Amino acid sequence: MLIRRCEENPIVVPGRPKWRRVATFNPGVILEGGTFYMYERCAGSLRPFKTSIGILKSTDGVHFELASQEPILTGDMFNLPGASIEDARVVRIDGTYYLSYALQPHEFDCWPSGTGVPDYQTYRYEGWHDYPRPMITQSGIAVSKDPVHFEHLCFTSPREIDDRDHALFPEKINGEFVLLRRPMEWVGEKFGTQQPGIWIATSPDLKSWSEPKLLAVAENDWEGGKIGAAASPVRTDEGWLLLYHGVDGTSTYRVGAMLLDLEKPTSVLARTSDFIMEPEEYYERFGLVIPNVVFPTAVVVKDDELLIYYGCCDTSIALATVGVDELVAHIKK
Repeated sequence: MLIRRCEENPIVVPGRPKWRRVATFNPGVILEGGTFYMYERCAGSLRPFKTSIGILKSTDGVHFELASQEPILTGDMFNLPGASIEDARVVRIDGTYYLSYALQPHEFDCWPSGTGVPDYQTYRYEGWHDYPRPMITQSGIAVSKDPVHFEHLCFTSPREIDDRDHALFPEKINGEFVLLRRPMEWVGEKFGTQQPGIWIATSPDLKSWSEPKLLAVAENDWEGGKIGAAASPVRTDEGWLLLYHGVDGTSTYRVGAMLLDLEKPTSVLARTSDFIMEPEEYYERFGLVIPNVVFPTAVVVKDDELLIYYGCCDTSIALATVGVDELVAHIKK
């Protein structure tokens, strides 16, 4: 599978203003009226490592500039001044923009270890004492009538479990919203899986949800012990195209793909047995926080090509492309 990296990668790097001077990664991207809007996760320091969502725009999908000198989603908006807002995934349904995000409620320190996952230190921050374990993450949705001015709508997971990688489908199916999620605690006999996987649920109003169903778990060595949705799915003639990430025992993040039934997305029609992307370039193998990471959180279809926007080592943002039909044919093999 030939995924073509943009020659100008990484296309977005840290810099001013001060709230994004350390890292920018894991973006949401949407194309509206000829303008690409990017919703970057960015950090201004490692101690604490507090992230917010900033917004950039572009006319070509490669060269981005800040669209606001202030972040558009911060912990202060939730009356949690130390909170981190993370990993925006954005869709537009019936004229409304929906931004799925993850929320870590209190400050923490991030120290790169050089061997994989960094040391996330929470002991200096007493707020974590109220939770079952540190670094717990709750997910939610913010809404807007334009691509810029988002307000919190609802939470899509309870505060007492670690549940992230939430992604909405870009349209309603059978009249309902459809959401992917990855609850870490949903393992064991009760849940029918021994490892965290991708779950799927539906809702008429984004507030009351159906009983989630297990969609997929890790099946191959490169996926490690957990997988999660990458970007929101994309409609194709052959099914919903979903990219997902896996993390092996060396903490290397790779990317796979699957096709879901258009009318019954709980059904997996086809799935790659091998990864379609892995860390290769220097900016994917070395970074300020986690080495060896390609983490796509946005896909845009333009002129029959899939534009894949992905975070690199929790440090920068890059772009890769592949033909939609080419990727679908590869998955079906």
